[in-house]
Amino acid sequence: MATLSDRLDHILGAKAADSLSDAFDMHTVEDLLRHYPLRYATQGQPLTEEAPEDGSHITVIGRITKTELKPMRNRRGSLLKVLLDTGSGRPVDVTFFNGDKVRYVVKEGLRAMMSGTVSYWRPGSWNLSHPGYLILPETEDDSVGTFTKVRGGGDLRGLAQSAKGAGGVDVSFMEREFIPVYPATAKVQSWDLLACVRQVLEQLDPIDDPLPEDVRDDRALMPVSDALRLIHLPEHKSDIDRAKERLRFDEALALQLVLADRRHEVAGRTARPCPPRADGIAAAFDRQLPFELTAGQRQVVSEITADLGRTQPMHRLLQGEVGSGKTIVSLLAMLQVVDAGQQCALLAPTEVLAAQHYRSLRGMLGELGTAGELGAAEQSTRVVLVTGSMSASAKKAALLQAVTGEAGIVIGTHALIQDNVEFFDLGMVVVDEQHRFGVEQRDALRAKAKAGSSPHLLVMTATPIPRTIAMTTLGDLETSTLTELPRGRSPITSKVVPRKLHPNWVDRAWERILEEVKDGRQAYVVCSRIGDDEENGGSGKRGRGKAAEEKETPATQAVVDVFDMLRAGPLAGVRVGLLHGRLPSDEKDQVMRAFNDAEIDVLVCTTVVEVGVDVPNATVMVIVDADRFGVSQLHQLRGRIGRGKHAGLCLLITDAAPGGSAMTRLEAVAATTDGFELAVLDLRQRREGDVLGAAQSGTASSLKLLSLLDDLEVITAAQDLARQLVEADPGLREHPGLAGMMHAAVDGERLEYLAKS
Repeated sequence: MATLSDRLDHILGAKAADSLSDAFDMHTVEDLLRHYPLRYATQGQPLTEEAPEDGSHITVIGRITKTELKPMRNRRGSLLKVLLDTGSGRPVDVTFFNGDKVRYVVKEGLRAMMSGTVSYWRPGSWNLSHPGYLILPETEDDSVGTFTKVRGGGDLRGLAQSAKGAGGVDVSFMEREFIPVYPATAKVQSWDLLACVRQVLEQLDPIDDPLPEDVRDDRALMPVSDALRLIHLPEHKSDIDRAKERLRFDEALALQLVLADRRHEVAGRTARPCPPRADGIAAAFDRQLPFELTAGQRQVVSEITADLGRTQPMHRLLQGEVGSGKTIVSLLAMLQVVDAGQQCALLAPTEVLAAQHYRSLRGMLGELGTAGELGAAEQSTRVVLVTGSMSASAKKAALLQAVTGEAGIVIGTHALIQDNVEFFDLGMVVVDEQHRFGVEQRDALRAKAKAGSSPHLLVMTATPIPRTIAMTTLGDLETSTLTELPRGRSPITSKVVPRKLHPNWVDRAWERILEEVKDGRQAYVVCSRIGDDEENGGSGKRGRGKAAEEKETPATQAVVDVFDMLRAGPLAGVRVGLLHGRLPSDEKDQVMRAFNDAEIDVLVCTTVVEVGVDVPNATVMVIVDADRFGVSQLHQLRGRIGRGKHAGLCLLITDAAPGGSAMTRLEAVAATTDGFELAVLDLRQRREGDVLGAAQSGTASSLKLLSLLDDLEVITAAQDLARQLVEADPGLREHPGLAGMMHAAVDGERLEYLAKS
């Protein structure tokens, strides 16, 4: 007998276990049983007097009455034409494309089972083309019979091999209505997996169900033992549905238990409260704002103000469209913490964004952000920047102001997480673009607070997160959403420019930039790569090795080449700047300053400007090879324009084929500026399995049945249950089965990826 934790080599033998390990990283019985069928094949309907529908799948049994080998007309090789007498009055025409090989098995006079898709070559004449086939033994009553030697091809041969036991082929299994088809590889076929699954299920002990019986009864869920059997070997369609329902809930609950446990742990921490002050820097800053906050901003500020006044650390996500005013909200929160005598750290994903935040916050604060300098306000603080590429002397000065407490707000990149960075009294951590950072990085920065105290945490994102995604990936955070744009933001129009179909439209794009520059405004030109020396497709190829060399994708334009082309050609009369990630840090900062100060008219750049860059005078963005960017990335980039009083124009240049998936994606982006709608489109096009699977997260585990977009009711119910369970039983000591399910179903690497999704 076997249990879920048993090693596969003990159950299946070393050869089969090694194959499963190499192909799928499976090691235990549970690993194999959690490899669910991709779909279910049916043996189809036997032939009746009526002609079958075109495209239908049928399985027929009969006697081969004629075979004829014919040369193929337009290429080398031969066809084997076969007539199969099924006793229905009309022989079935069957065609095999590898006739030279099949004719030694498919012979006149033999009985055979054939299974395939019906094709009508002309009205009234149908055919089975290259079906799976199985040669059957002779029996007295025309039944399928029992046989030991498998002769055949295609799916039927594989199925027969998987059904073969000590006494021969299990004919009854071949007659099942639903036969599982698994995700497979060239070396481990679906039928090999089926044979392994059947062998394991025959030896599997009853499983202790981790889900309490009352929960199963409330949701009418079947026991997990039944679900793991029926997902693989269903008798009826309802078996598949009910098994998936149970296993889907398990996946949702496992995730929610991890998040509920983290949420409970945060609630148990202690933070020093930071109540608002009527006479503090925050109030002074609010009074000097040259504009009114939106109702949405006021609401979120109120929520954060209440959080900061408590003795439990704030743990909040602030999401909002590009340009919705998250920076002002976060600055008011940081000033409230500074008013309480503590410091704030703002973590940004890139040096460009960190430097932009530094300039932006200094500019907004004015004399309130120049403590210790001539002309500073009586009540003021100091803002400092810490990045990895700063000179040693500049970094030393910034670190000194952080450790002595002179700096109330410390802005930086990953450099803030390093061991040599210390704070005098860290009271709040703000993480910008949370999807760029993992839980461990956030916690590493929070650990720099004084012993016994946990800093408040505010994470921000301009990438809209659909409700189910937020509940499943960020369920340990309270969520605030800014849904309206501040007054003064201008609309953005987006257009797709099909370069091959309308090359003159590209010329018009450069003319539009010149028109905007003539009117005193600025523009971006964004490219997908830096230069030809990049790995993984720098010259327009994707992937590595011989296969990649043989199959090229269309070449993309490098930013350095586009910069040279525009400066010497269409934009020769204006000031063109270049910005990309490989430039030295001081040069990047110099270029960005020049663009900010309108000393550069057109900035040719890569995605270093994707987030946080704020140049209100920029009104046009041309994205070259736009099909190489994801939906969310295009939306983020587009948000860099229309930030002032003039309307924005985004032009998406592409060589994508009309009607293709890439063109459809670009047209969808051009049709709406609703970030939540685009976020859902992005996930659907990338497919959730790719988002959460091994290729992305570095682990073989993934969500196999749960849809983060479609299963709101399941996720909500699992979240409610998980929070109840963890609240009543922290650590799940009284529910060891649930604790085991949580740790087995969700490993640290994948949860880390979920937090970044």
